[in-house]
Amino acid sequence: MKIAIIQGAFFPVPPILGGAVEKIWYKTGQEFAALGHEVVHIGRSYPDLLAKEEICGVNYIRVLGYDTPSSLIKLKWLDLLYSIRAIKEIPRDVDVIVTNTFWSPLLLNKELRKKVCVSVDRLPKGQMWLYKQAPLLRTNSTTVADAIRQELPINQHRRIVIIPNSLPFQDLPKIDFDEKKRVLLYVGRLHPEKGIELLIKAFKTLDKNWKLRIIGPSDISTGGGGSSYLKSLKQLAGKANIEFTGPVFDMNLLNQYYAEASVFVYPSVAEKGETFGLAPLEAMAWGCVPIVSDLACFCDFINHESNGLIFNHRSNDAVELLGKAIERLQKNTSFRNKLAQQAINVRQSHSISFISSQFIDEFERVIDEKKLDQNVVL
Repeated sequence: MKIAIIQGAFFPVPPILGGAVEKIWYKTGQEFAALGHEVVHIGRSYPDLLAKEEICGVNYIRVLGYDTPSSLIKLKWLDLLYSIRAIKEIPRDVDVIVTNTFWSPLLLNKELRKKVCVSVDRLPKGQMWLYKQAPLLRTNSTTVADAIRQELPINQHRRIVIIPNSLPFQDLPKIDFDEKKRVLLYVGRLHPEKGIELLIKAFKTLDKNWKLRIIGPSDISTGGGGSSYLKSLKQLAGKANIEFTGPVFDMNLLNQYYAEASVFVYPSVAEKGETFGLAPLEAMAWGCVPIVSDLACFCDFINHESNGLIFNHRSNDAVELLGKAIERLQKNTSFRNKLAQQAINVRQSHSISFISSQFIDEFERVIDEKKLDQNVVL
């Protein structure tokens, strides 16, 4: 089949500026191509990236995009301008159109709207009724699926399918847990909603022989909290053994950090912002035991005391609770390794090949149903 993927207006592919969605679809598109499908991937243009090129069997087309603005109104406007340009690049004989952009499904003609898979990677905000002609509403977690159901009548729920995010890499080496270092790791945007203050406060009360490495962008244009927020985090860290590396977009380097870390902490407090959490999944694949906040989205792949730990971030004692969870893993090596050995099972459950096959199955189902409807009309 011929598949078109329309990426958003603000992050290019390859994911040289990061972006979880971009990382996932960059690799997923290539897996589609490896399975014998024709793939066109439309994304934002960026210096040093060609307007058109082929990589690993995927045809990449890039159109003018933008840096992420601080204003939501401006963001929607720029996304509209980008989407108008992006949809013009869709092949006329396409079978499936996958997109996570707000405007693209609405700008397509009537015939193309019936070929759209809207990838809902965030909690909806009342807009799902706009996509009534899209045959497939794919979401990455149970949490988002439940939210979509609340916005649609029951007879429309059959269009919703949960396909989790895949790991953006595969064929990982065997983990030697004895080689793991006394390193706690955080990877993600440096933004107040990520609960990084909780992590720093908890870490400062613990074993001084451990190191905390914080990786991620702070610039507003890449979703961070800005330079003043970064400064406040460094002031809070003081002289503790905490390293701020800045953003790491090189996947090989990031994998090295995952490989040496023993524990991964993701204390997000974004009640309406987190929908999956790719970074914890990546860390698990490298044998890092995840400690995450008590957000429903993490429960799809993290089971408390089975392959990770969950702490109550809503508690008045959240810092103490997080500290106890970290300390437990620091002091009990056998328990930590037991959880880590379970965590690496995501290599199979969330592999690119397995997740991509789920997408293809759904695409084929939609195409078959459309053919059946056409035959009935005839």
